[in-house]
Amino acid sequence: MRYSLKQLAVFDAVADTGSVSLAADKLSLTQSATSMSLSQLEKMLGRPLFERQGKQMALTHWGMWLRPKAKRLLQDAQQIEMGFYEQHLLSGHIKLGASQTPAEHLVPDLISIIDNSFPEMRISLKVKSTDSVIQGVLDYKYDLGIIEGRCDDNRLHQEVWCRDHLTVVAAAHHPFALQDKVSLAQLEQARWVLREHGSGTRKIFDSSIHHLIEDLDVWREYEHVPVLRSMVEHGQYLTCLPYLDVERFIDSGQLVALNVPDLNMERTLSFIWRADMVDNPLVECIKREGLRMMKGKPSVL
Repeated sequence: MRYSLKQLAVFDAVADTGSVSLAADKLSLTQSATSMSLSQLEKMLGRPLFERQGKQMALTHWGMWLRPKAKRLLQDAQQIEMGFYEQHLLSGHIKLGASQTPAEHLVPDLISIIDNSFPEMRISLKVKSTDSVIQGVLDYKYDLGIIEGRCDDNRLHQEVWCRDHLTVVAAAHHPFALQDKVSLAQLEQARWVLREHGSGTRKIFDSSIHHLIEDLDVWREYEHVPVLRSMVEHGQYLTCLPYLDVERFIDSGQLVALNVPDLNMERTLSFIWRADMVDNPLVECIKREGLRMMKGKPSVL
């Protein structure tokens, strides 16, 4: 073969960073060596892999075609090197992106299980909205994503990990908290604070309620669940959050789960990965251990 793993690593780093200089820093190479390696690869393949747009490097169609294949070769090379060096078949680094609910309530236990059983695996974690995790997997920022709700992008595979449900909550002093049932008409009159658009929680809430209530009074939208919980606890607002995020506050009496018979907001928490990714033993390990972790737990959290 005329190309080297080093040249593919340079190509991959430039694709990840969009910059020759940033790729050089990432690989601990000089900028001139990085630029030369990329030029040699393009010359050998006989195709331009990037369009130079000022200081930014954008993939051409040929670059997009090459990227998943280069990823697979570099991944296999890392597995060979780490496997022999550490004498562990499951070793290396995996980039995980997770939305807020699984990241806070499920992923820590999963990482702990992986650390105990496969100590040579290294997992980096980024917590983002569901939309950002999906885009991050598409952009190769994450090898594996964990999201709330559905993903309909045919470039990604999705496997359900477990199920949870959303619940409408109010403060203990809110008038609705004393009622056995709350109607849709009452919800329409309330003032709401909700998760931001793009979050899995907001998508499920909107899709469940949009055909039932024409005009909801959404007063504030915030990314962080603790902000919403605190506003509801100390104000006259309602919010809708995963039960996992409010369970202990309901148990302590700080919040009250409202009974809204007309709303059913069960959803899935799922693993997602690129459809063009060849089997990655680290990804398969995380999915397997995650499913094993949920055995014996309630079907809906």
